[in-house]
Amino acid sequence: MNFFTTELGAMLVVIFVGFLPNEVWRVLGVLFGRRIDADSVWMQWVQAVATALLAAVVARLLLVPSGALVTLPLWLRAGAVASGIAGFLIGRRSVLAGVLVAETVLVVGAWWLGVSP
Repeated sequence: MNFFTTELGAMLVVIFVGFLPNEVWRVLGVLFGRRIDADSVWMQWVQAVATALLAAVVARLLLVPSGALVTLPLWLRAGAVASGIAGFLIGRRSVLAGVLVAETVLVVGAWWLGVSP
């Protein structure tokens, strides 16, 4: 029996190959991130790029869906996005509130239409 085929071996492989390399970068990010000025031009650029990427992902999910979203009509997907934005604003700019409201609209809308994934 090979060590890597055992359960312990598999867990050690996941820890050494998946967890530890990622954790090194997290620790370095925390150490070096303390010295970064959040109001600098570079950080404003990073925030703008991150916002643009998020907007692109939402637009892609809305206009060119994949997976289970294909079965839902455009008006329901657009309504979920609009309700998510409203939930975000009503919830005092809470991302969690926006996501939960949009997801609820999608699930209830799919149930109401009788669409199954």
